[in-house]
Amino acid sequence: MTTDTTGTVARDGESRPGGPADSPFIRACRRRPGPHTPVWFMRQAGRSLPEYREIRASVPMLESCRRPELVTEITLQPVRRHGVDAAILFSDIVVPVAAAGVDLDIVPGTGPVVAEPIRTAADVERIRPITREDVWYVDEAVRQLVVELGDTPLIGFAGAPFTLASYLVEGGPSRTHAKTKALMYGDPELWHALCGRLAEVTLAFLRVQIDAGVSAVQLFDSWAGALSEADYRRYVLPHSTAVLSGLADAGVPRIHFGVGTAELLGAMGEAGADVVGVDWRTPLDVATGRIGPDKAVQGNLDPCVLLAPWPVVEAEVRRILEQGRAAPGHVFNLGHGVLPETDPEVLTRVVALVHELSSRRADQG
Repeated sequence: MTTDTTGTVARDGESRPGGPADSPFIRACRRRPGPHTPVWFMRQAGRSLPEYREIRASVPMLESCRRPELVTEITLQPVRRHGVDAAILFSDIVVPVAAAGVDLDIVPGTGPVVAEPIRTAADVERIRPITREDVWYVDEAVRQLVVELGDTPLIGFAGAPFTLASYLVEGGPSRTHAKTKALMYGDPELWHALCGRLAEVTLAFLRVQIDAGVSAVQLFDSWAGALSEADYRRYVLPHSTAVLSGLADAGVPRIHFGVGTAELLGAMGEAGADVVGVDWRTPLDVATGRIGPDKAVQGNLDPCVLLAPWPVVEAEVRRILEQGRAAPGHVFNLGHGVLPETDPEVLTRVVALVHELSSRRADQG
């Protein structure tokens, strides 16, 4: 018997009724039938919401991630407004590496910027292991949120080793990941040492969130689509597997997501997640064929569709729900994050539409 940190006790994957563990979202992640297709949005707690922009107006990003009361409020905003089936912790993928001693900042309009990019083995050694005390603010925010959310599940998250390594090697965001690949190809030993260290930090960061009470976790490998399948398998898969398999006994569903990963979906499905996120480029029925029948899928409305007239949005939602039926479990989401210019009212209407259409289908058998 393992303790399910969603507040129930699980035996062989079964959960007692009630609480987040019996929610439509967790049911879909575990490939079980539910009352409707669950829906949440990546970056739902963020720039599209006027209440978010107001609360963040004078607070830098990293500081906002380190203030539990602010994290709690921002995480709750889209749940109140949209009625989504899950909340996702407001944070950033570089929070744990900053806690591990990397000198970085999140620059408005740019993203994470690293003061001293990783170049040598000595640079890798500067990335120290992290403990709960290093990210106490995350632990505290999760505990507050679990109480506030009640039966609504909370998703914890972290960046995958490859994506974190890219920021650390490049010194910031990159379109080509040229320096990252140069290190990866030119010094595989150093590359694997770096990714191994980042896998340890990521695993510890996710463990803190799970111990505090999150109901599921998502591993973001945002830039993995820059790689061929062969390179992904050689340079990335072992480290993502170390993170996801390291949580096999945690009692919560694990989601794995990347952008531009159509050719990597099969390999990503092997990394140990229960759910594979799919971007908007690959139809969900095609993705399911590549991932395999033992994984749920998440996705995959193009975020730009939300800027189109409502009839277009509705047609696309219907298409994705239909294609998602090919999977043993489907969590409706976007194929990437909510764009800042998105009208929040459209997101609210999408949630209601997904619930309406999928509930009707469930009633019809």
